[in-house]
Amino acid sequence: MERNLKNVLIISFGFLLLFTAYGGLQSLQSSLHSEEGLGVASLSVLYAALILSSMFLPPILIKKLGCKWTIAGSMCCYIAFSLGNFYASWYTLIPTSVILGLGGAPLWSAKCTYLTIAGNSYAEKAGKNGKDIINQYFGVFFLVFQSSGIWGNLISSLIFSQASNKVEISEEDLACCGAYDCMADTTNTTGSAGPSNSLIYTLLGIYTASGVLAVLLIVIFLDQIKSEQAETEKEKLETPSFCSTFLATFKHLKDKRQCLLIPLTMYSGFEQGFLSGDYTKTYVTCALGIHYVGYVMICFAAVNSLCSLLFGRISQFTGRKLLFALAAVANTACIIALLLWKPHPNQLAVFFVFPALWGLSDSIWQTQTNGLYGILFEKHKEAAFANYRLWESLGFVIAYAYSTKLQVYIKLYILLSVLVLSMVTYGAVEYIEAKRTPGTPTATKKENVAPHTQETPM
Repeated sequence: MERNLKNVLIISFGFLLLFTAYGGLQSLQSSLHSEEGLGVASLSVLYAALILSSMFLPPILIKKLGCKWTIAGSMCCYIAFSLGNFYASWYTLIPTSVILGLGGAPLWSAKCTYLTIAGNSYAEKAGKNGKDIINQYFGVFFLVFQSSGIWGNLISSLIFSQASNKVEISEEDLACCGAYDCMADTTNTTGSAGPSNSLIYTLLGIYTASGVLAVLLIVIFLDQIKSEQAETEKEKLETPSFCSTFLATFKHLKDKRQCLLIPLTMYSGFEQGFLSGDYTKTYVTCALGIHYVGYVMICFAAVNSLCSLLFGRISQFTGRKLLFALAAVANTACIIALLLWKPHPNQLAVFFVFPALWGLSDSIWQTQTNGLYGILFEKHKEAAFANYRLWESLGFVIAYAYSTKLQVYIKLYILLSVLVLSMVTYGAVEYIEAKRTPGTPTATKKENVAPHTQETPM
């Protein structure tokens, strides 16, 4: 096997093992640690730390440690979060959430840098186009990585399904599920008396072991980047000062189009935060039990992955406007239905319809928004994608921060309002672009944005 491809596969399966653990754990936070909103508070803190991390840490760590050891060290931050869940309290989960957030940005930046160098290295030897090889490497990576959402949630559902303390849900308890929830701890009073500590520890043990295996895979089998290649990449990283990079992110806001894209970018964080923080708790766990959370999130992950591949291919024929409209209609229909629907165990299929439609919409928000940034801000990609990470992460922070303070129906109205605002401001961006380049179908313009697609580390 060609050496660079071997390294790509090692990174891909390392991330698969790591995010099998983290992805499953993230889906369970709001249900597993619902007391005083500890679970969603930890996720809010995590994304706040990620914002700070993405602004300062990646260039420093990659320059000092190199890509291999930055990846390995950052993975250890994820393991710390798994360990913090063994004895979940404000004194364990919040600090480990900060640690994970700080490690998230360097992990993904080092991965992107490593795959880019590996692609260029092979292209130079084989006499091929560097962008083509890099796209192939990222395609391999995401093909393997995207399945982590399935395996992590499958493990949690299979383990929690072993619980022997499932109880019948009363109609009185079901009245507290859904949009007009009772703002109470529904996790341990309906659907189940809660999984036993032994099952929780078994799950956390598997997740921690998966993270440790990921680190060992990287440390033992991943090749360090050759010195001359690494030095070239380091020079690129340190060309601007950290202050200038920080300022460039905010100077980019002088571009009217970037300001208009802020609601759309933040909506991406809002909608993902709602699904993992609110839908899983007040609909699934409340009405069915925590052992169904994994199965529901598998449905979301599977549809998301398939639609990401599908829409990535057909966007050149349909144009991005039609896809954004499809996503907006699907999300709006889901929000209205969730406002009206009273979840009941007898309607099992409905619990999977919502995450399937949400996965369809999210695949469009992720792929097309990333592509839109790459096309609109071709000459200022670094500052543009820094803004993308900043505003999406801020959306996550806000969504998780108010998760325990508001009833679900209020959160759904907020989500709908942000979606409407996003579509209005997105329409303004398209109008500006149409005036700048009359007669040019910008949607058909291809852009190499693979390193940024589905890159959110959470």
